Amino acid sequence: MNIHEHQAKEILKEFGAPVSNGVVILSIDEISEKIKKLKSKEFVLKAQIHAGGRGKAGGVRLIKNISNLEKEAKEMMGKVLVTHQTGPEGKQVKRLYIEEASDISKEFYLSCLIDRETSKIAFISSTEGGMDIEKVASDTPNKIITNKIDLRNDGLNSEEIEKIISIFKFNEKQKIIASKLIKSLYEIIIKKDASLIEINPLIITKSDELICLDAKMNFDDNAIFRRPEILELRDLNEEDPAEIEASKHDLAYIKLNGSIGCMVNGAGLAMATMDIIKLYGKEPANFLDVGGGATKEKVAAAFKLILSDKNVKGILINIFGGIMRCDILAQGVLDAAKEINLSVPLVVRLAGTNFKEGKEILDKSNLKILSASDLNDAAKKIVEAIK
Repeated sequence: MNIHEHQAKEILKEFGAPVSNGVVILSIDEISEKIKKLKSKEFVLKAQIHAGGRGKAGGVRLIKNISNLEKEAKEMMGKVLVTHQTGPEGKQVKRLYIEEASDISKEFYLSCLIDRETSKIAFISSTEGGMDIEKVASDTPNKIITNKIDLRNDGLNSEEIEKIISIFKFNEKQKIIASKLIKSLYEIIIKKDASLIEINPLIITKSDELICLDAKMNFDDNAIFRRPEILELRDLNEEDPAEIEASKHDLAYIKLNGSIGCMVNGAGLAMATMDIIKLYGKEPANFLDVGGGATKEKVAAAFKLILSDKNVKGILINIFGGIMRCDILAQGVLDAAKEINLSVPLVVRLAGTNFKEGKEILDKSNLKILSASDLNDAAKKIVEAIK
């Protein structure tokens, strides 16, 4: 789960990290009153969307005086920002963040994340803040260091912290603040079940202060049940409506840009199904894993979800029945197809538990269903059908 920059900064403040003073604006009418809380004569106006690259898209602006602030805010609120992370459709700005401007002397990059390969917490530090860290990694890898820390309750020791911040060449005063920041990030990862915390840029001001100028946080969806305070920060305006609907039915669904809808049980089988669709020259419209123990109702909800995508020209159902019975899936598909007038080709490949009973249900349904003997046959048939 993602949250907004202003929310991430509130969490950083809670754990003692240095951030600029700022206020969040949900309506232009709030500006005149909320701006009184800020002491700066210059401000930074930031669009709050769940995507990087806001600055290049006009979503971050330096405002020299209060008189221009409301004018600029009105122009930004409601604007659709298109960045390298939003896709061509962009994201509409529905909230703004106004913070006190900082005189930047130097910019750095700092992040803390779960490294699943080693089951450790990784800190990534770079002298190239404010830039695309992937580009820095490919062009100048010597400007990035990674330190992996064993997960333990007593926190980090001074030697580990020194390794993390060594690349920054801080003075003694800055080292003290940076050490507290590193401890804060480590604590947030553990106490809030964060999977990523990114500070880009981390800056030194001309008055020698260390400030987290921007902040991004992601949280582990599987741990949200024990973090209700994090779930409250969820902004449904930033999520795809189909993915919101999928979460209501506990479906693993990600919308993609292709034309063939997929319904599969198991993440590995779902990935293989998507790969073989591409092998035959088409693109999958979604990743959808209905899970091992899906009910008839859950399958019906998944089927409706696929058909809600107007880009879908055909559907491929690929089920290997283990815990999940093929006859239950077939009945769920049948119920959903009757409720929604099925007008696109449907190819079904069933194998495993009760696949004969499932095939019989579909055969007797009077639906135009193409049966496939294996995955290769299924992909070939659905690609030919939509042509």
